[in-house]
Amino acid sequence: MIKLALIIIRVVCVLVLLIAACSNPVKDKLKGKWRSKDGSTKLYITEKDFTMDDGEGIAEDYFIMDDTIFTSFQGNQPYTSFVVQKLDGHYLKLMGPDSVAVEYSR
Repeated sequence: MIKLALIIIRVVCVLVLLIAACSNPVKDKLKGKWRSKDGSTKLYITEKDFTMDDGEGIAEDYFIMDDTIFTSFQGNQPYTSFVVQKLDGHYLKLMGPDSVAVEYSR
């Protein structure tokens, strides 16, 4: 009976660690509507889509690795990469593929 209790405790601990490791707090902070400081660009990030509206808003698929957002239109390659330089609840500094940093706020 004691062995069964120890096995259950170990399994629960492993599950808690896996859930914590697989969650992505950066993605959660990114979701929402962002506006550039000069107001010319709007950025919409949902669970599945990354839309940069600077005249022609096209929703793209994206995934995040470390501090880089990789986008692609309908899964096509090569990916467009955006580097997150700074992120908090109301401020986002994003460096685009042309190495120009743009500041966004909510």
